Amino acid sequence: MNQIFDFFFGQYSDYQTMDIVLEIVAVFFGFLSVWFSKQNNILVFPTGMISTAIFVYLLFKWELLGDMMINGYYFAMSVYGWYIWTRKVDATHVTPISTTTQKEKQISIGIFIATLIFVFVVYKSFDKWTSWVAYVDTLTTAIFFVGMWLMARRKIENWIFWIIGDVISVPLYLYKGFTFTSFQYLGFTIIAIYGYLAWKKHLNNNLQIV
Repeated sequence: MNQIFDFFFGQYSDYQTMDIVLEIVAVFFGFLSVWFSKQNNILVFPTGMISTAIFVYLLFKWELLGDMMINGYYFAMSVYGWYIWTRKVDATHVTPISTTTQKEKQISIGIFIATLIFVFVVYKSFDKWTSWVAYVDTLTTAIFFVGMWLMARRKIENWIFWIIGDVISVPLYLYKGFTFTSFQYLGFTIIAIYGYLAWKKHLNNNLQIV
C-alpha cells in the first residue's frame, strides 16, 4: 500500500505545502470550469481564469514552459470567450453552439502549425529540448490551443480536441510527477466526452426547432 502511495504522491515530499495547496485549488476550479463548459454555462470562464492563473504561477516556478504557455493562453482566451459567449447576435439571442465553418477549420490548422513552431522555438531558446517529453508537450500545446479557440467561439468540435489532449496528458503529467494534475486530466477526459454528447444533443434540438 505504501509503495502505491509513494508512486502517486512520493514526489510531493519535496514540494512546499503552499504549492501543493495551490495545485489542489487550481485542479478544483479546473474541474468546475470544464463542468460549466459541459453545461454550456458562462461560469466556465471565471472559474477557468482562477485555475489557469494559479497554474501559470506554479508552472513558471517549476520551469515547465510549454504547460505555462498553455495556461497563459487559456487565461487570455477565457477573456475572449467570455465576450463571445455574451455577445448578442440579435436583440434576444447570444452566440449559439454551432459547427466549425470551412474558414474556421483553416484557422484551426493555422493555429496548430503556428503553435508547434512557436513552442519548438521557445524550448530551443531555453535549452529545454532535452527529452521526449518536450515533443509531447509541443503536441499537446498545439491541440489545446486549437481546442480553447474553438470553445471560445462555441464550436462543438472543441470537445474532440479536449478529449485527445486530455487522454495524452493523463500519463504525461503522471510521468512528470504531478499526480493531482494527472487525475484532473482523467476527470477532464470523462467530462469532455459527456460535454460533447450534451452539446451535440443541444445542437440537434436547435436544428429541429429551426
